[in-house]
Formats: sequence, C-alpha cells, structure tokens
Amino acid sequence: MGLFACATAGFGLRVKVELQHIHKRFGPVHANDDVSLTVEAGTIHGLLGENGAGKSTLVKILSGFITRDSGVILLDGRPAHIRSPADALRYGIGMLHQDPLDFPPLTVVENFMAGSPSTPPILNPRAAEREFRRWCARFNFDIDPHAQVGDLTVGERQQLEIVRLLANGVGTLILDEPTTGISASQKTLLFQTLRRLADEGKSIIFVSHKLEDVEALCDRVTVMRRGQVAGELDLRPLHAGAQQASSHHPEIAARIVELMFGRALAMPTKPPTRRDEVVLSIEGLVLRSDRLEIRVDQLSLHRGEVVGIAGLEGSGQQLFLTACAGLEPPAAGSIHIAGHNLTHRPYADFLRAGVCYVPADRLREGLIAGLTIQEHVALRASGRHFFIDRAEVRAEAERAIAAFNIRGRPDTYVERLSGGNQQRTQLALLPAPLSVLVMEHPTRGLDIESTLWVWQQLIARCQQGTAILFASSDLDEIVQYSDRVIVFSGGRVSPAIPVAELDVELLGQMIGGRF
Repeated sequence: MGLFACATAGFGLRVKVELQHIHKRFGPVHANDDVSLTVEAGTIHGLLGENGAGKSTLVKILSGFITRDSGVILLDGRPAHIRSPADALRYGIGMLHQDPLDFPPLTVVENFMAGSPSTPPILNPRAAEREFRRWCARFNFDIDPHAQVGDLTVGERQQLEIVRLLANGVGTLILDEPTTGISASQKTLLFQTLRRLADEGKSIIFVSHKLEDVEALCDRVTVMRRGQVAGELDLRPLHAGAQQASSHHPEIAARIVELMFGRALAMPTKPPTRRDEVVLSIEGLVLRSDRLEIRVDQLSLHRGEVVGIAGLEGSGQQLFLTACAGLEPPAAGSIHIAGHNLTHRPYADFLRAGVCYVPADRLREGLIAGLTIQEHVALRASGRHFFIDRAEVRAEAERAIAAFNIRGRPDTYVERLSGGNQQRTQLALLPAPLSVLVMEHPTRGLDIESTLWVWQQLIARCQQGTAILFASSDLDEIVQYSDRVIVFSGGRVSPAIPVAELDVELLGQMIGGRF
C-alpha cells in the first residue's frame, strides 16, 4: 500500500459507501436536504450538479471537513463516526479538493511527508522522495520533488495531492474536479488508473462539471439540484466497448443537463468585437523563472479582442499573464498599455491604465478568506474614498449580488461560497471600464450554467471595448471564444494564430510541440 499506507479501522479493501438522509444547514441555507447516496465497492460514481447544488458539502461531510447535522454514514453496512479529516483517513477515505490543501512554503517532498498519518510522522526524506517519484511515474506527472509548492501551478498542486492520497492507501477516493489543469494525455492515464483502482475494489466518487469526463469514466451518476438528489443514471451500458466509452452521447448529456437545471441551456455566441485600436503591445519580451525561460517576440492585442493561451500546465502561461498584468517584471523587452510604456512599473500603474488580473486560485489570490462579500466591496471602495459609508457599502454589495446572481448575502464569508459564486464575486469586484482583462482559467471548476454565464459577461465586456487575454486547459473553450490563440509548448511560444485556422485536434498537436 506504500510508505504512508494507513489502517482502515478493520474495513476491507472493498468498501460499499452509503450516505443516508444527510442534512446540513448553513444558517438559512439548507445545503443538503435529506440526501441519500450509495457507492458500490469497485465502482466510479459521478456526482454532478450546478455550483451551489450541495455536492461539495456532501463530499466534505464524507471526508470529515464538515460535520453533518443529521443522517448516517455506513461503510460496508457499519456506522462510521467521521468528525474530522483524520477520522476519515482512519476509515480509508481521502479527498482531493478543487483547491488542493498544501503548505506553500514547503517543498513538494516535504508536503508529501507532511501527509503521513503515522505518529510520529515519517521523517526519511530519501525514502519519501523515492515513493513520491514512484507514484508520479505511475501517473506520468512531472513534478520536481524539491520545488517549493508555492511555485507550482494549480494543476501541479492537484497532481501532488493525488499521489499523496493514494500513497496513504485510501480505499475510498473522492476527487473534486481532478481533470482541471492537466493535459489530455495525463487525463487519459488518470482515467486508466482510476479504472484500475476501481477494478481492485476501491470506491471512487468523481465530482465534475465536465459531462464528457463523466460519460467516459463513471459507472453511475447522481445529479443534485438545490441541495437534493434530482436523479440517478446508470452509465455502464455506455462502457460496453472501448470505442463506445470514448464517444459522446448527446441524449445522455441532455438528460443530465435537464436534471441539473430543469431545462435546456443555450450556448452563447461571440459576435465580432475586435476594433483597430491596440491596447496592449509587447516587443521582445523575455521572462524567466527558476525552471524555464520564455520569449514572446511580438503581440498586439486590440480593443474588444479575445486572445486565448493554450499549453500544458507549467509551460509559462501563468508567467506570461502575470507579466502582462504588471505582476511579474520581465528580464527584457517592453510592455505598452494604450501607447504608454509600463515596463517594470508596479501593478498599481497597470490598474490605473485599465488592466486587471483575475487569478485561477480564487481564495488564495483573488479573494480574501475570512472576509465577507460586503467587506470585499468595502476594500474596493477604500481605493476611491477615505471614509467608508457602511450603509452605502452594504447597498452596493446587495446590488452586486443581484446583478451577478451571487448565491449569498452581504455578510456571507467568501470561503462559504461555491466555486461558481466565488468567480461571480471576483467579476462583480472588477472596475469598469477596463482596457485589458487578464484571466487564468476563468471557468475552472464551474458547472455548465456558470461557465455560460461567465462568458456572457466577458462577451459583454468585449462589446464595451475590453480586450481579454486568458489561459485555459479546456481546448474547446479556447476555440469557441478566442479570436486568436497563442500556444506554449516546451519553452516555445507560437505567434498569435487566428482561430479560424485552428480546431481542437490541431491545437492539441501544437501543444505537443508540432508548431
């Protein structure tokens, strides 16, 4: 079971997981309303629902991060008393969160060692590094054991957490949006590994918003809506053959969407919004980090234009985006905003020039955990006024909540919001007008409706003249919404290519290095 294998309190490897009549309230919000769910041993069970449907609350109850108000958890028919993540791990239950839990100041291998459930913890770095490399080789993950976790991308942090959980010998594995931020080849290998783990008897709960991933991988799927179970579907007939399993089934997708939202959803279309005026100009840009150097010879971003950035995680996209927003100084070259040279100028100057950056990690970089929506609005207002009018701030927060359809109240702490509502809050805090909006994974972890809503807002920004520069691991998203695309691969950067000359297959080949 590996260096950190844990005991599972007498439970066998094949564990049937049952949640019966689970209730959980957060104030007036009934997050889980009489939810019952059964995951058979040796199966992969999909859990779907719009952001705020209650699925994250449910799996956090099972993994010990939240205590239920009432209801029963059974493992192989026996009650499990789970009140903390340590309790869950003792029962062999582990969870990969959408925002992985780690210690950024420590190295990768130190985080791996810190995950040991033993008392005292394992303190043999060499043995831990060997074990870590063995698990990485199984998944084809390329993570430097000696890198500082704070320097990793979101996708690399997810990969670290996956191998840590498996090294701990969990028998019930919960994965919350695990395919976000990893490459297609890594996803293929991940799916093969999850299927092999299921064949070995592990119970796997796969929380995702990507219908194609659920169709390809899961045996059954439970759909939640507004805190309750809306329905279940048996997907095993889709997996009768390998060819069928990789195919898209529009009738199944339509049924799942109907269960999630109670209606069909229309895809937004992006009208032509590009204007002649150049708002961002780059010449001879050289960027360096501890691990790579990238060069961007020239880029002119036009008002109203959308430029997508594609590439494997860690290929320099984040470095490039932060440089364009004034958060990372270039080693060489120049950055002009609306004709003004802002090279090596602080982010405040970029902000005054109409440039804003929206990070992928909403709670660590975009919002402040421990503060409410209203307090975030007050922080924004503090840049405009010396004195803060509390009544006006609350009224402004209420207007933002209504305008951006945020499922929360002015006094709701941002960490209590779902991923989609955190993203809505980030967008609500953006100033207007903007010249350039720089975004990293703008729809990471969002359900279908929230993804469509986000792009409706972004398209509206483009129509007002904002240029958007965004990175995404979803190639369909890049092709659908971009005017031009830049590809990062192995330290190389392509010129901006008109999206009319690309499709998903060609884009994937370019990411693999075929420029």
